[in-house]
Amino acid sequence: MDKLEKSLEAWREQLTPEQFRVCRQKGTERPFSGEYYASTAPGSYLCTCCGAALFTAESKFDAGCGWPSYFQPAQAEAVVNRVDSSHGMQRTEVLCAKCDAHLGHVFNDGPAPTGLRYCINSVALKHKA
Repeated sequence: MDKLEKSLEAWREQLTPEQFRVCRQKGTERPFSGEYYASTAPGSYLCTCCGAALFTAESKFDAGCGWPSYFQPAQAEAVVNRVDSSHGMQRTEVLCAKCDAHLGHVFNDGPAPTGLRYCINSVALKHKA
C-alpha cells in the first residue's frame, strides 16, 4: 500500500481540532463520548484522514470500555501495530497503514475468533453504510 504523506500543517487544515489531536498527535478521546462507541449500524469504518477501509461492523463488539471495539481489521494490511511505551505503560498502538493516523490500541482480551480487542477512537473513523 502506498503511503500518503502530508505535512502536519496540511493535516491541520483538513481535520477538525479533535481529529488532529487524536490522529496526528496520538491523543485519546474521552470514553463513552465518541460517535461510534455504541453504534450497531451495518457497514464499514474508514480512516477519517485518508478514507482507507479499516474495520467492518461485522467485527465490531461491545467491550464495555467506552470506545468502538473490533476483533479484527477489515484486511490485515489495513493497520500497522507499533510498540507504545508512553504514559509509563507498554501497549500496542494501532495506526492506519496508508497515512499513519493514530487510531487507538490493540489488546489481547477480545472475543473469539482472534482474542483481540482493537480499541479505536471514534474521531479517527468515518462510518460508511
